[in-house]
Amino acid sequence: MSENGHGFTLSDEHKMIQKAARDFAEKEIKPIAAEFDESGDFPKDTINKMGELGFMGIEVPEKYGGAGMDSLAYVLALEEISKADASHGIIMSVNNSLYNYGLLKYGTEYQKETFLIPIASGEKIGAYSLTETVAGSDASGIRGSAVLKDDEYVLNGRKSWVSGGPVADYIVVFMMTDPDQKHRGISAFLIDANQPGIIRDKKEPKLGIRASATSELVFEDYRCPVANRLGEEGEGFKIGMTVLDAGRIGVASQALGIAGAAYEASVAYAKEREAFGKKIGQFQGIAFQLADMKTRLEASRLLVYQAAIAKERHKTTGERYTLEASMAKLFASETATFCANAAVQIHGAMGYSKELPIERYYRDAKITEIYEGTSEIQRLVISRLETGLR
Repeated sequence: MSENGHGFTLSDEHKMIQKAARDFAEKEIKPIAAEFDESGDFPKDTINKMGELGFMGIEVPEKYGGAGMDSLAYVLALEEISKADASHGIIMSVNNSLYNYGLLKYGTEYQKETFLIPIASGEKIGAYSLTETVAGSDASGIRGSAVLKDDEYVLNGRKSWVSGGPVADYIVVFMMTDPDQKHRGISAFLIDANQPGIIRDKKEPKLGIRASATSELVFEDYRCPVANRLGEEGEGFKIGMTVLDAGRIGVASQALGIAGAAYEASVAYAKEREAFGKKIGQFQGIAFQLADMKTRLEASRLLVYQAAIAKERHKTTGERYTLEASMAKLFASETATFCANAAVQIHGAMGYSKELPIERYYRDAKITEIYEGTSEIQRLVISRLETGLR
């Protein structure tokens, strides 16, 4: 058993970033989390500080503005940030997993220098835009178009549920370049969101992760230079799915943080609150809930760490880690919902009150079962990979 008590031996470097993230989350994020959840405002100041500390580009090499660390370091830090606030967690996840990862894997040197360095260093905010109102789980159904005219693509269409949409500086966006080819006709583009031709439209009134700023984006004859196409024309679907493998590990880490926060609050409350002359943790009904929360939490952690290690292995062997990512995301997200629900029940009326963060954990947890592939999609992915049947 390792020093951190979770069966994994962490290096000094891993312990260092875990502690740095925990300390930052406690001092800088926890005190403001409720305020930003209430207002729905984007927490720009703390995100900038996270960038300065290297949290927005953990796996990006130092020459591109990142911290140059590994996948396990990333999930360790993200769990601690998400434990304090899931909104900060998903902002960190999108930048690291959905934006940086795709550029590192598929970007040209020019694209990395132009679009990666400012995001990895925390100077600017990145986003990822695949979903449309008609294309959610079925990402191949997108209708937004990119038409090549001379040395530019002209982009038109409406994208939805863009995390960071209202504030992002650069966006990886997926558009159809050849509708006849269906999913093989999708291409990916790097967009400067501060140029003409893009409208930041309706901001989504969300149940949870309210400070993470989610909106629709409308493209009206947006001109994108050919040099800003990510990968080859028609490679967009492959790029999108590959990046989502990384994104699912990010969401699993976020879910792990939410579940951990709900569990720790429940243990503390069960040891303090009294009823019928006993601490409520002495009653079997509460004690068994805590036991189930702890077991699911630790099982989730092992799946997340295993997925991070598989992702790291991929960097040298090229071996896919889709199965590990999907299992981690599926189990950790359902654990977050389970633990948050149990935490509300254990806290009773106080769990339902905004005086405590318990109800926020409850609201934040649900989205982890939905975005970057629903639980149903994860089960399809896992079963198909294991059986070979479709």
